[in-house]
Amino acid sequence: MFKHVLIPTDGSKTAEKAVQAGIDFARDAKARVTAFTAMPTFPMPSRNQLLSGKYENIDKYEEKAISKGKKLLEQIVKLGREAGVEVQCEVALSDEPHAAIISTAKRKGCDLIFIASHGRSGFQELLHGSQTHEILTKSKIPTLVYR
Repeated sequence: MFKHVLIPTDGSKTAEKAVQAGIDFARDAKARVTAFTAMPTFPMPSRNQLLSGKYENIDKYEEKAISKGKKLLEQIVKLGREAGVEVQCEVALSDEPHAAIISTAKRKGCDLIFIASHGRSGFQELLHGSQTHEILTKSKIPTLVYR
């Protein structure tokens, strides 16, 4: 039924469990996987940093962020290889991971998003936000939430 699964991760322990379950799901469905992570965009330097000249160059920041994201996704590639699942990787620079996840899933033609839930509710969800909740309310792509 599903042929192309997007598995986003933020590198947390909760996400790691969902990644393994997502790879297993893809293997059983004979689907391919796009592993995805979103790294924060360049933080604007403070006034003091600007005046002192002590801030990171935007190009260097983005290069390091993309590199860090790719390193995070290497584990998913390894798990996919071990399970016989084709895995491609995508890293985006975004301060709205849910939007980047939805956009990437659409652009890559994914027919399922397989995502972890940290299980936050109430004040914790309000304080930390819920990317999973945002995806569930804003995406038309079927989404499987792993808890």
